[in-house]
Amino acid sequence: MKILENVSLKELTTFKVGGRARYFCVAKTLENVAEAAAFASKQKRPLFVLGGGSNILVAGVGFPGLVMKMDILGVEFIEKTGGQVEVIAGAGENWDDLVRLTVEKNLHGLENLSLIPGTVGAVPIQNIGAYDAEVASAISFVEIFDQQDSKIKILSKKACQFSYRDSVFKKPSGKNFIITRVGFLLKKTEKKISFNTDYPDVREWLKREKISAPTVGDARRAIVEIRTKKLPNLAKVGTAGSFFKNPIITNVQFKKFKVLFPDLPGMVVGKNKVKIFLAWVLDKMCGLKGFSIGEVGLYKNQPLVMVNYGGATSEEIKLFAEKIATIVKEKTGLVIEREVEYVG
Repeated sequence: MKILENVSLKELTTFKVGGRARYFCVAKTLENVAEAAAFASKQKRPLFVLGGGSNILVAGVGFPGLVMKMDILGVEFIEKTGGQVEVIAGAGENWDDLVRLTVEKNLHGLENLSLIPGTVGAVPIQNIGAYDAEVASAISFVEIFDQQDSKIKILSKKACQFSYRDSVFKKPSGKNFIITRVGFLLKKTEKKISFNTDYPDVREWLKREKISAPTVGDARRAIVEIRTKKLPNLAKVGTAGSFFKNPIITNVQFKKFKVLFPDLPGMVVGKNKVKIFLAWVLDKMCGLKGFSIGEVGLYKNQPLVMVNYGGATSEEIKLFAEKIATIVKEKTGLVIEREVEYVG
């Protein structure tokens, strides 16, 4: 494994901004991961694991340590009892390619998470979710390399401490963990599936296609079409996807908002808790859909997505995000949290 110096990260992220990594390497094996961790430790430098570069904002000054591009590949399908199949994938596998493969094999559990950019290794960190599905519900285990004792370990779903867009990997207790493989427990299906239709876009798609009992293939096709229409083309503009998390508020707060905005959609996510959709808030409550400053803006078809139209810097994107958060706080009282990770 080669350790390179002063490598530009700009083209390795979907935002298409950022400086250089002081050191850079590509890990294709567990041995490579151990080598990278040892190098960073010896140099007394931080180690950052890079996947698809789709949920990060790299600072203009770059990263002072070692950036390790995760490239451990491989997918296994293991038959289990009760009509289940465990799918084990290397952390460097492309996420949507894996979802497509499971759908082609008529396996139910990941189809709602179609077309989310990134790699398999990044999926548990964020506990990615879309269309009322979170990946935590399908994960059976996560294999990690623990930098603290240089050992490979298997974490159960419980040990991963999953919650909304959160996990142990984002907490101090998991800062030394490098994800190397992920296991998913999926269900065999040849027939219709339980497909969430709470989202208007989904209901409209099913109605238009005249589908009353969707299969996993129907579900994937619906979500791919919906997301393609709503999200920007990564080949044309820079974006990290959804920049902020959807707010979770109390029932009392939700009822107050409903008085002012009767059409505000919400989903019950726990006792006395309702998740509201920030895209709706940004558009209908704040009038920010399509809002931009210079080369940074909220995408015209999906205001939850922040885009770099070509010439923005990392610092300008960061300032724009702070501006949006301030406007939302002033207009609604909501304190919104970013989903994108700042690097460097």
